[in-house]
Amino acid sequence: MPVVVVESPAKAKTINKYLGDDFTVLASYGHVRDLPPKDGSVDTDNEFEMKWEVATDSRKHIKAIVDALKDDNELILATDPDREGEAISWHLEETLRKRKAIKKTTPVSRVVFNAITKDAVTTAMQNPREVDMELVEAYLARRALDYLVGFKLSPVLWRKLPGSKSAGRVQSVTLRLIVEREMEIEAFKNREYWSVKADLTTPRGQTFTANLRTLAGKKLEKFDIENETAAELAVQAINSRDLTVSSVEAKPANRNPSAPFMTSTLQQEASRKFGYGARQTMSLAQRLYEAGYITYMRTDGIDMAPEAVTAARDAIKNFYGADFVAKEARMYKNKAKNAQEAHECIRPTDMSAKPDSLGRLEADQRKLYDLIWKRTIASQMSSAKMERTTVDIASADGQIGLRATGQVVVFEGFLKVYEEGRDDAVIDDNDKRLPQMTEGDQTDKKSVSPEQHFTQPPPRYTEASLVKRMEELGIGRPSTYASIVTTIQTRGYVRTESKRLHPEDKGRLVTAFLENYFRQYVGYNYTAGLEEELDQISAGDEHYKDVLARFWRDFSAAIAETADLRITEVLEKINEFLEPHLFPANEDGSDPRVCKNCGNGRLSMRTARSGGAFIGCSNYPECRYTRPITGEVEGGDIAGPDGKILGADEHGTPITLRTGRFGPYVQRGEPTEEEPKPPRASIPKGNDLAEVDLARALQLLSLPRRVGDHPEGGHIDAAIGRYGPYVMWQKPLEEGKKTAQKIYANIKDTEEVFIIGMNRAVELITEKANKTGRGAAATPLKELGEHPDEGGDLNVMDGRYGPYVKWGKINATLPKDIEPADITLEQAVELVNAKAATKGKKKPAAKKKKAAPKKKAAAKKKPAAKKVAAK
Repeated sequence: MPVVVVESPAKAKTINKYLGDDFTVLASYGHVRDLPPKDGSVDTDNEFEMKWEVATDSRKHIKAIVDALKDDNELILATDPDREGEAISWHLEETLRKRKAIKKTTPVSRVVFNAITKDAVTTAMQNPREVDMELVEAYLARRALDYLVGFKLSPVLWRKLPGSKSAGRVQSVTLRLIVEREMEIEAFKNREYWSVKADLTTPRGQTFTANLRTLAGKKLEKFDIENETAAELAVQAINSRDLTVSSVEAKPANRNPSAPFMTSTLQQEASRKFGYGARQTMSLAQRLYEAGYITYMRTDGIDMAPEAVTAARDAIKNFYGADFVAKEARMYKNKAKNAQEAHECIRPTDMSAKPDSLGRLEADQRKLYDLIWKRTIASQMSSAKMERTTVDIASADGQIGLRATGQVVVFEGFLKVYEEGRDDAVIDDNDKRLPQMTEGDQTDKKSVSPEQHFTQPPPRYTEASLVKRMEELGIGRPSTYASIVTTIQTRGYVRTESKRLHPEDKGRLVTAFLENYFRQYVGYNYTAGLEEELDQISAGDEHYKDVLARFWRDFSAAIAETADLRITEVLEKINEFLEPHLFPANEDGSDPRVCKNCGNGRLSMRTARSGGAFIGCSNYPECRYTRPITGEVEGGDIAGPDGKILGADEHGTPITLRTGRFGPYVQRGEPTEEEPKPPRASIPKGNDLAEVDLARALQLLSLPRRVGDHPEGGHIDAAIGRYGPYVMWQKPLEEGKKTAQKIYANIKDTEEVFIIGMNRAVELITEKANKTGRGAAATPLKELGEHPDEGGDLNVMDGRYGPYVKWGKINATLPKDIEPADITLEQAVELVNAKAATKGKKKPAAKKKKAAPKKKAAAKKKPAAKKVAAK
């Protein structure tokens, strides 16, 4: 009986429905081996030999496969149909051969299917093949390259740029895109220009708007009306003349639907329409694929199988009528980066399955399926038919000309189902409808108004537009986009604000360092060229060790060249590279790098042992001027080492407002031998520094504030901390304990810290205690059921640092892209198993039923997934 191995239990469960009683289906839970995270895992002196290690949490899955093969002497590898899936199959086969679970007589085959449907799975089983070693070698080359960059470049960064580390081979190039866009925005100088529009009325009393296009008989260019005075003169010129419709032109136009989704366009559209990150989109798509609802979701192909095209056209006819079916089947083609890795587009496996008919889908999965279904159906629908109208209005002397444009949708076509989103909103006058007019109609002026405009800098990237730009440059591949964008955010190089990607200062520093000392390796053309070489490996046109040898020869030389670099030299290079950002020009034209405190020192970037960076004076320690790397703090002259004097307290001790590497703060007194660190208090975010006076400073320095004694003993304090304002209950010291337990509860309003009373403080602490389980049993956000392998309840809980999955004493933080309400039992099991493995602890004892031991004993003989009879 063949043993079929797939990646995930969800996929195993789905294909189990389609295989007969003679198959055993097991899950590997992803990759079973990886390179150990230590130097030497890729031996550059021994033809790039790679030393693999079976992951701790993969051992039990390997054991289950080994046990199954004792009775079922045939192995079928059915992992995903791409390079990564091929690599997982190869790792499995290699591992099982080392364990001697595969004998010389054991048949081993590889099958692939682009969709998990009965037809696709049974057809694949009838067409087995061997593992594609060309795809595997492309994986080996990519994995070795990423490892070498990570483990050889990171130590250089640690030594030369304290606190930094490599963002990764492709991630560093992507980070460069974001940093360069930010520098473009900072260097951008806006330019003023004006436009003039007129609200006009037709002879029938209908109103429409027209824009000035001709002034003094000359066609206007964008910047011809450059100030308010010129705009007012244009308004007077319009008001002093009668205006007549000089021409009306109506043209029919067709608008065609977009191609079906591939990986990058799905990520872009889900970001635009739902605000989903790339990682969240791929996680949802993975679950839809494993459940059999959509085809494989990692693809750079947009073509659709002929039978799927026919099914889509039939569905359109049934749901919307024959008029909405395109006259001829639409065929979409693109030039795939690698023919062996190109698959069909992302589409529903059943075109007749409308989203509202799939009742078991969770909310986010339903939204994504709805998007995929509509885009696929729309791709085979009729074009939308428009009528675009242009109306020109002119004065009799030809000195003034205005134009109004608009359009009417004559036939909806595919727009009845779907319209593609845009990265940035564009106001389009063509979308307006115009009243009926004919040549020679006189128009009356209701109002004529000038409008001031300024040119805008290029917009910051969203995840959608970043993925689009990476695709245009040939950086990364469909399976890597999500992890690339996620990595640069989780490592703190980039933050997201209002769905836009902003580089953090350490992201700028790393980019500046790499641009100066490893410029080739963050080059767009170089990275795209390397991707093409990796594609050539999978096509059989290159040998992977030749590609690695060429890369390592130049890269190792670049690493060696940095050995003698001094940190001061590196920092000065970065000062020059980031000068527009670190030292913006002064309005008076003076040198922005001259110290404002001592007047002759030179400002430069410095790094702290903590890994942070700040701007300091070259005359240190005589001059102790410092400021944040982000620039001067607004709101008063507080830059010098002595700060701005606000006054004195009741004992005559001076109170000053200062700024340091971590931002503005108030300080009581000066450092002395008895008190080297005088009392300080940070200024809360959002406070206007110009309004920080002596009273406010004393109020901040009075924190922490004792609110009172808790009814159950101990005291409650209110203060402002790293995560904002809070109250804290320090419970009485328990017998046998060295420290007293503390419970923190956040306060929403900063000002409440100074006035909060006991009733409110106790209420907040009680709520927090109930949530975290310290004062009462916490209520789960979602109950998932028992662990399928080990027993014990799995629940989603709400914690101080966000939601997490609780299983006995194991707490696994929920990834940011998974909502508590959306997590499945399978995902929770993977999270807690991974957490248990990293802690090196035994899994919690399960609360098992009496019959459980018998079931477990039976499973030792055959730990296979449930079998079903073939239909």
